[in-house]
Amino acid sequence: MDNKKALGQRIKELRKNKKISQESLAELVGLEPPSVCNIENGKNYPTIQNLEKITNILNVSLKSAFDFEHFQDNKILIKEINNLLNDNPDKIKEIYKIIKAVVE
Repeated sequence: MDNKKALGQRIKELRKNKKISQESLAELVGLEPPSVCNIENGKNYPTIQNLEKITNILNVSLKSAFDFEHFQDNKILIKEINNLLNDNPDKIKEIYKIIKAVVE
């Protein structure tokens, strides 16, 4: 997934977590609703000014807006999980319990 699509998907995820509609976000940012739609669909990047407004409205940091590693391909995520496990062998049992609880 390219960065434009990942950023848009992340903004959409954050917006939905705050239970804000696209129309409301557009109004608060000062954009037309189709502009927010295009940002969330990865067709357009927001300007830095609009990105700052979006993150302020959603009450998240700019850094958080770019936290979209969880959108990566599963193969990449599995490699990263394995690296984390290899780097933290003392946590394997705890992580296993968490995964088992989520899967059940």
